[in-house]
Parts: sequence; C-alpha cells; structure tokens
Amino acid sequence: MGALRAVRSVVPAEECIGSGAIRNAVWDALHGYSAPSRLADVDVANFDPDDLSVPPRKRYETRLRELGPELTWDVKNQAAVHLWFHKVFGHEVEPLHSLRDAVATWPETALAVGVGLRADGTITITAPLGLEDLFSMVVRRNPRRVSVETYERRIAEKMYSKRWPRVRIVHAQGSGG
Repeated sequence: MGALRAVRSVVPAEECIGSGAIRNAVWDALHGYSAPSRLADVDVANFDPDDLSVPPRKRYETRLRELGPELTWDVKNQAAVHLWFHKVFGHEVEPLHSLRDAVATWPETALAVGVGLRADGTITITAPLGLEDLFSMVVRRNPRRVSVETYERRIAEKMYSKRWPRVRIVHAQGSGG
C-alpha cells in the first residue's frame, strides 16, 4: 500500500503500478511465501499525452526514490511509448490512446494488470485482458506486441518455474515448445 500511496502522491496523470510487482505479489501469496520475491524494479505506468518529454519521468523517479528508497522505480509515460519503442525493441508501434490501452499491450497476459490508488483511497484495477491468468498462475504470450521469439526468450530468462513451481507456461504457437 505504501508504494501505491507514493505513486499517487508523485505522479499527477492517470497512473498505476503494474507488471512484475503485481504478478510477484499475487504468485508469492498463492504459493504461501512469507518473504516477497525480489523485484528488479517497480514499473509505474502513467498516461499523460500533454507531456511526452523525459524530464517529468526523471523527476517522478527521483521523488519516488525519496519516498521509497528500498525500491527501484521505473516510470514510463505510456503516451510516449511510440516515440522510443523502435530504438529499444527494433520495431515501430502505434501511439497508445489510454492507460488501459497500454496495459493491454504488456508482454504476458498475467503481467497485463495495473493497480492504482484514487484520491479517496479506493484501489483501481486495470486488467484489459482479465485476471484469470494472473490468479491461475499461467504465463501466456500477449500477441498484441510481443513476437514468439521475444516471448520464448523471456520465458527462458525469467525462469518462472524456479521461483513459483505451480506456474504453468503456455508456449507460443510456432515456437516448437
């Protein structure tokens, strides 16, 4: 809850914590683990089409580090993804239209979940692909943006079954797996 409060207080546009932070918390709980899995970072997604520049992201990350120094924060304005995606991943993507639209493109269905906190303290859940794979502990490729090759490489690198033995991995069609 502290991370959600920090994000809510720092990032002014529509925002959520998503991806691995949510998946890890849910899968750790479903496995009965008392110690949380190590996070490489906390992915914070926001959607601000009026400010596509990099400086706000850096300011948000600096402020979040002050509020939660034990975490590594990674803030990305999803309205700007189309401006840098090609340089990082090698192919163009269309501009996104909303935070929900952005979450729907995340690489695996169980990762395509964002959790936010409203000003009144209520929690919001953005899950355009549903919650079934997250709570059933299924790793499945989201074909909207991730190639079969990229997905299979992610599966090999992440080694999900090592940390969460009850996870079921659905190999992508055409991968031979």
